[in-house]
Amino acid sequence: MEIKDNEFSRKFETSVDGKPLSIEYAIQERKLFLTKIIVPEGETLDNEVSDFIREVLKIATEKRLKVVPVHPKAAAFFRKNPSFKEMLPPGIRL
Repeated sequence: MEIKDNEFSRKFETSVDGKPLSIEYAIQERKLFLTKIIVPEGETLDNEVSDFIREVLKIATEKRLKVVPVHPKAAAFFRKNPSFKEMLPPGIRL
């Protein structure tokens, strides 16, 4: 999966089967806030969104950022995948 980091509009972007997926973010104090996950209307791409979040977390690890899941889908990903909980900053519980 190829991910484009559009720093101007603060989005990670990719496409799955020609359908665009994006995650809006904000970076503050060495923390990556996942603020919005945008999926095409009428589509349920749960597996693709999970793979997309995994790839974004790899990018965050490379940049040594902690991750704060603001969007409910991002928070649900962390609940389902406890192996990624070490990426949460201290004091954040899901």
